[in-house]
Amino acid sequence: MSRLILGAMGFGPRDDEDPAATLRRALAATDAAVEAGITVVDHADIYGGGRAESVFGAVLAERPGLRERLTLQTKCGITLPSDGRGGRYDLSPRAICERTLGSLDRLGVDHVDMLLLHRPDPLIDPRRVAEALVALHDSGRVLRVGVSNMSGAQIAHLQASLPFPIVADQLELSLAKRDFVESGVLVNHPDAAAVDFPHGTLEHCVAHGVELQAWGALAQGRYSGRPPQSEADAATSELVAALAADHDVSREAVVLAWLLRHPAGIRPVIGTTDPIRIRACAEAESVELSGDDWYRLWVAARGRPLP
Repeated sequence: MSRLILGAMGFGPRDDEDPAATLRRALAATDAAVEAGITVVDHADIYGGGRAESVFGAVLAERPGLRERLTLQTKCGITLPSDGRGGRYDLSPRAICERTLGSLDRLGVDHVDMLLLHRPDPLIDPRRVAEALVALHDSGRVLRVGVSNMSGAQIAHLQASLPFPIVADQLELSLAKRDFVESGVLVNHPDAAAVDFPHGTLEHCVAHGVELQAWGALAQGRYSGRPPQSEADAATSELVAALAADHDVSREAVVLAWLLRHPAGIRPVIGTTDPIRIRACAEAESVELSGDDWYRLWVAARGRPLP
């Protein structure tokens, strides 16, 4: 089984795209992922305003038997701005239940394998959140529960009210968003003030069996084809290209291999619908970066020596 996760953010219709073309694009992406061994698909109720889930529901309808081969996860908890009202986070019991049922309807399934709470809501009462999650779990609509963009302390706070484990935390982790590494080496160092990753979160997840998922894992192509925006980007891109040539893989594979090399067991989420790029990403699991090469990539990306 692949450690990579197919992100469905881009499955919704593009501007002026014919619905049939949207479905063909989604089918091609899904087929490429499954052929590469990627069987976990990541959704959220806000992706494409819900249309990404609807399109994937059409994919499942077009591929009988595919649902049984896939692990589906979706997220709830963000309300986007609309009708002149600003956006907000909403993890009220009513919102959790209504939004989850909406996702099931759009996906055309009777359950999801995992529901993730998309963002922390400062107004939540963990006991009320737990009531909603337990109801969804006991009804068979949600098999497992995870979170997204939460610290280890926030996970522990919510876990105390739940009778079953929180099993995943999805965070922005990449060679560009590398504060999860920096926070561990800048303890007792003045540069630590510039690090925004909540220290101890990786350790909490590993100690409690919480799977770490990385959104933004490819850093929007920053090191695998996008024009460099800094000297550090240019140097890192050059090193990525050299390592890709050494391992006879794509540049995307090297960028993802950097995450896979970390002992916390990080699972990258790839957010592309391009079958060629999906196959390029899948090559990451054949790459075993040496410790030296892992550090070379890290130092190149940070643009300065280690402390």
